[in-house]
Amino acid sequence: MIFNKHLELEGRHAILSPSKHYWLNYDDEGLMRNYISSFATEIGTLVHEYASDRIRFRLPMDVNNEEAKNSLLVFLLKNGIPFRVIDLDRIFYNLVPYINDAIGYKMESEIQLKYSDLCFGTADAIGVRRNWLRIHDLKTGQTPASMDQLLCYAGLFFLEYKRDYRPQTMKTELRIYQNQEVLISQPSSEEIKAVMDKIIHGDSVLTKKLMEV
Repeated sequence: MIFNKHLELEGRHAILSPSKHYWLNYDDEGLMRNYISSFATEIGTLVHEYASDRIRFRLPMDVNNEEAKNSLLVFLLKNGIPFRVIDLDRIFYNLVPYINDAIGYKMESEIQLKYSDLCFGTADAIGVRRNWLRIHDLKTGQTPASMDQLLCYAGLFFLEYKRDYRPQTMKTELRIYQNQEVLISQPSSEEIKAVMDKIIHGDSVLTKKLMEV
């Protein structure tokens, strides 16, 4: 038997994939919801890229400007996202305050923070000014996010830059932009120090285990 070769499918994933066979039990509406949700990760990546560029080049957005909204739509369409799956209002009205706040606080976008080869991550937006550490996170999904992720970023920041910054001498503000809401937390130095201790401990445990023969 000589099987057909489908070189055009390399690197692609089917919506109706046998490995994700749950769709066998979906009705017509369920199939459409599954199709739309299959683009969620890709949309999230592209929206973060779009936001990062505007923050980097200091290009704020006007929430009442239709051209600004259309520029986001065109960006997504040009990058292969079908029009039918784009919830433009939900994305746009969540994105605008995130971009404008990051620019207003003179933050940097997509900054990598590292404690070790086992513990590192990329903060969506981060800034240090006048004894304030600010970390903002943009969420494009609808499932409520946890502030713990941003606490980890704060812990990583203070561990990586411990020679110059300490949580005891700075104020920290964490923000999550999701579902057109802004969640704000100002953790205490004790909370951040507890996360730092867990990072150090977790890294130590895994390092020792990986070195065992």
